[in-house]
Amino acid sequence: MLTHLRIENFALIDSLELDFSGGLNVLTGETGAGKSIILDALDAVLGGKVSGNAVRTGTQRALIEATFASNETLNAWLTAQEIDHLEEGIVITREVSGKSSRSRINGVLVNQALLRTLREPLLEITAQGQSLQLEKSEVQLELLDSFAGAAPLRDKVQKAYESAQKRKAALARKKAEQAEKAQQLDLFKFQYEELSKAELDDPLEEEQLTADFSRLAHASELQQSSQKLYAMLYEGDRDTPAVTDILGQANEILLQMSGYDPSLESLSELLEGALIQVQECARAVNRYGDTVESDPEQLDFTEKRLRLFKTLKQKYGSTLAEVITYFKKLQKDLRTIEGGDENLEAEEKLLAGEIVRATELADQLTRVRTEAATRLQSALIQELKPLGMAKVRFAVQLEPTRLGATGVDQVQFLWSPNPGEPLHPLTETASGGEMARFLLALKACLGAADHIGTLVFDEIDIGVSGRVAQAVADKLLQLGQFHQVLCVTHQPLVAAMADSHYRVQKHVRQEEQGERTVVHVEKLSQLEARCEELAQLAVGKTAREALDFASSLLTEANRRRATL
Repeated sequence: MLTHLRIENFALIDSLELDFSGGLNVLTGETGAGKSIILDALDAVLGGKVSGNAVRTGTQRALIEATFASNETLNAWLTAQEIDHLEEGIVITREVSGKSSRSRINGVLVNQALLRTLREPLLEITAQGQSLQLEKSEVQLELLDSFAGAAPLRDKVQKAYESAQKRKAALARKKAEQAEKAQQLDLFKFQYEELSKAELDDPLEEEQLTADFSRLAHASELQQSSQKLYAMLYEGDRDTPAVTDILGQANEILLQMSGYDPSLESLSELLEGALIQVQECARAVNRYGDTVESDPEQLDFTEKRLRLFKTLKQKYGSTLAEVITYFKKLQKDLRTIEGGDENLEAEEKLLAGEIVRATELADQLTRVRTEAATRLQSALIQELKPLGMAKVRFAVQLEPTRLGATGVDQVQFLWSPNPGEPLHPLTETASGGEMARFLLALKACLGAADHIGTLVFDEIDIGVSGRVAQAVADKLLQLGQFHQVLCVTHQPLVAAMADSHYRVQKHVRQEEQGERTVVHVEKLSQLEARCEELAQLAVGKTAREALDFASSLLTEANRRRATL
């Protein structure tokens, strides 16, 4: 419920503060007095569109502040948004300056999207030519559910559907993981087979094979060179004596020399050692030459194996040791993947069960809606008859749709206000006045089931007869039993029903810059003031007959209020 409204520098309002109470609150005044400006300010503070032109001329910014009484639902919303609770309730402010604006809830800066989510349970504005959200199928469905009292069942459907969707998403993730795991398993198996065939166990094998390859590839050269070297060291020929022969001759000369000089004996020993080493080297070279032989098959094997190592290193590691380490890790990974397969059959059965459960609840909700649709059709037609729409036809059309959070139904309100005309979607054929009266009748049907705190009606009674105006007044008074109702009206019959009556007037004020027009609002608490205002609405003057008529309206209003 709206408890307080403060407006500064908005349109023709320089400074205005209003306190509102429950029940039916009526705003009256001459055409153009500024009543709709107050409603525009309410719309703006709750996230409605507003331009910089709304800032009062000569000022820099406009400020609108609305305070609403809180309840458990709204407190839960504040908690969810991490906004502090205030003792006075929910305080919403909006500052407009040029092309920019800022909104706050209990002092916390918020965006317009978040503010609009709070607006829905707080306030709804209905005006001629303004169908609000009623053209949306989901809104019509929500209204039908409110009338049916189906909120608990609808919550069950939503929870069952959301639970099924979560399980479905989880199952899809698991299937995707299994598919990915299967692809990974195929890759691992291919790698394992490739590495297994390579029979890798010695990280030094490549180094050894490289040496073997070099020896095998040059076997012929090695044989020839070993023979030549053996000949040079040991055999010699007539033209070129062997190294061992030369060393032997040199040693004989040195022995002769040491006979003359014993100090040379040590050199003779060195030379004898060199001779022995050369002889040993010659014999070793000779043996080596005997072992070296050409082996094309071994050479081919070695070459292929080295190529294999090169290929494996390109895939699995920069060295053969790293490839072997990867192979060992691969063996462990394979065991893990092969042993981690999850049977999804049980999950699929659980999902199927949850879908069945959600569908059963949705079907139950459909039956409740179907029965409620029949009752709503009858009730709404009865509510519309006294509103000057005695020949109206109205139908609630339910059509099946895919299972969703709201069930398996989509709804459309159809009507025909004139005899002989076929049923059409409500928002396609209703005039502004018809739509306003339809919404009033709909709200009357919903009664306490409609959880919107404050209902605002802007001149929905304009252009109607006295009889219809009285019916509108009765409906507004009836709505005031369940909601706070704010109504802008020119009808004395409606104004007389008010629990709280506000008169809106324009005044011309002399300022330094010249004359300025300002809007003034006065709460009419005295019976005499109300009678005068009703008389003005009735005949445009406060003559005795008009005052008597106004007094009779108030008496009749009190009688009607007492019968509720």
